[in-house]
Amino acid sequence: ALAARVQVTWDVGYLNISRDGLSTWRAIGANGQLPIPPIYISQGDVLELTAINNLDKPLSLHAHGLFQRNSTFYDGVGMATECGIPPGAQFTYIIETRDQCGTFWVHAHYGTEGIDGLRTALIIHDQDPQLLDEYDEDVLLTLEDWGHEPYDDHIKMLQTIAEVDMPPNHPTVLINGINANFSQPIRFLPGRRYRLRVVSMSFTYWFKVRLPGHTMQVIEADGISSHPSAVDGLDLCPGQRYSVIITAKESLDYNYALNVTFYNDFIVDIPGLTTLYHQVPIVYHNNAPVKTYPVIEDHEVKWADELAMEPRDEQILLEPVDQHIVRSVKALPKDLGVPIYAFGNYSYAPVPVLPLFTALTTGNLALLPSTYAPQLNAIILQHNHIVELELRNPDSVIVHTFHSHGHAFQVVESGPVHKNSSIPVKRFKGRQPMRRDTITLALGQYVKVRIQADNPGVWFQHCHQEQHNLSGLGFTLIEAPDVMQRTLRMPSEMMEFCRMLGHPTQGNSAGRAGSDMTGIEQPIAISGSANSISDTV
Repeated sequence: ALAARVQVTWDVGYLNISRDGLSTWRAIGANGQLPIPPIYISQGDVLELTAINNLDKPLSLHAHGLFQRNSTFYDGVGMATECGIPPGAQFTYIIETRDQCGTFWVHAHYGTEGIDGLRTALIIHDQDPQLLDEYDEDVLLTLEDWGHEPYDDHIKMLQTIAEVDMPPNHPTVLINGINANFSQPIRFLPGRRYRLRVVSMSFTYWFKVRLPGHTMQVIEADGISSHPSAVDGLDLCPGQRYSVIITAKESLDYNYALNVTFYNDFIVDIPGLTTLYHQVPIVYHNNAPVKTYPVIEDHEVKWADELAMEPRDEQILLEPVDQHIVRSVKALPKDLGVPIYAFGNYSYAPVPVLPLFTALTTGNLALLPSTYAPQLNAIILQHNHIVELELRNPDSVIVHTFHSHGHAFQVVESGPVHKNSSIPVKRFKGRQPMRRDTITLALGQYVKVRIQADNPGVWFQHCHQEQHNLSGLGFTLIEAPDVMQRTLRMPSEMMEFCRMLGHPTQGNSAGRAGSDMTGIEQPIAISGSANSISDTV
C-alpha cells in the first residue's frame, strides 16, 4: 500500500464528565468527547496531528513509542523539546512512522493533561504479509486508570498522607474507555485467530491480563515485533503494550472471561479497593454458560517476559559498549506526601531554555554537560556510540517504571542491586535481546539496557508513574548535539510559541554563555552513591 498522510485534529478543551459513573469532574478531552477515538494508520504513513489548545495552560502531545527520527522537536515533551502550545494557539505535529509499526499511544506531556483524559491508542498496521497471515482479526483492549478529581487536586491531597498509605480516592478502571464493571464483550468465532492488542494507558497502576483456557502467543512488545512465544498472561506497567495471538476454541459450548487485575504493589493492599479484579466477557454463543477455572497463584503463571522474547528482525546484541551509564533511583523522603525523586544526583526540573535549544545554539559547548543546568541530569551521547544504561531501583518498597523517548532499548540483564540478595541475575535467553521502550524497575533490582545513539535529538528518560515523574524522576539524553546542529531545523512556530510564553530560545539553560547559570533556581541535590558515567576505552 502507498504511504498516506493522515490528518487528525484534536480541539482540546475541558469537559465536565463522569467516565466511571462515580464522580463528575473537569476532565480534558478532544472535540468535546472522552474517550478519544483510537487513531489507526499504516506503516509508512505520516500522521499530521493538529492540537487546538482551548485550555488555560500550555499543551504538548507525545506519541509514546515513536522514534521521531530527525524530528525530536515533535516529541512533545513540555520544556524539553518544546515550550508548549500557548492557550488559544494550535500546532500540527508531523509524526512519520517510517519503518515502525505495532501498538502505541498518544498522550499529553506538558503537565497533568494526559492523566486527566487526553490519551488514546495509536495503532500502526503492519505491512508484512507473513505477519498478517498469522491472524484473522485485530482486537484492541485499552486499559486506563481514572481518578475522581483533576490530578493537580489529587497531588495536593497526596501531600497530606504518606506515599504507601492508600489514597482515600483510589482510581477506578476503564476498559476500552468505559467503566470496567460494564466491559463490552469481545466476540470469538470458532477457530479464528485474534490479535489482541493490549495498551496500558495508565499513569499510576499496573495491569495483569489473562484468558484462562486459552494460550496467548506474544508477538509484540511496545511496537517491536517478536517471534511468537507462548505465555499464560501479561503484566503491564504504566505505558507498556503487548500484542498476543489467541486462537479461538472450535466449540460453541462455553463462553469465557478475560481477567484484568488492576494493582499497585507499593500501596497498602485493601482487596476490592486498591487491587481491583475485572472480567471482559469472551462470547462464543449468547446462551452458552461461562466456563470457570480454579484460581491459580500469580507465581504459577507464565507471564510474558522481555528477557525470554526474541525480536522478529533478529537485531543482534549491540556491542562493544562505548559508554556505560549507571542511574539509581534516589528519594528525599518527606514526612508526608510523595518524596522528591531523582534518577541521578539532582531531582529533574525544567529550566528557562529548552535543552533542545541549548543543544542547537551553543556550538561546541553543546558537547559539555556544564552547558546544561544540573537539574536536567543531562548526559551527552556521541553519535552512533553504543550505550549501556544500568537502571537501579535500590528501594525495598516503591516499584518504579522507566520509559525511554527516542529509542527502543535492548533488554540485556536484570539482577539484584544489593549484595547478599536472593534475587537471581537473569540475562536474555534467546540469540538476540528483545527491545521495548518501557519497563518495570522492580524492588531491589537493576536492569541493563542498550541503545545505539543513532537518533540525534534531546530525549527525556523518566518514570511513567505520574506522581514520580512530576517529583523529578527523570534525566535527559543529549544525543549527538554536533549532528543535531547540522541537520535539525526547528519549526518557526515553535520558536514563536517560546517567545510568546516568555522563554529564551538560545544559550545555555539560563539563556547565558558557557556555564554561567545565574538566575536559575538552585537544583535539589539528593545524596547517595551509584550514579556514574564511564566511557569504555
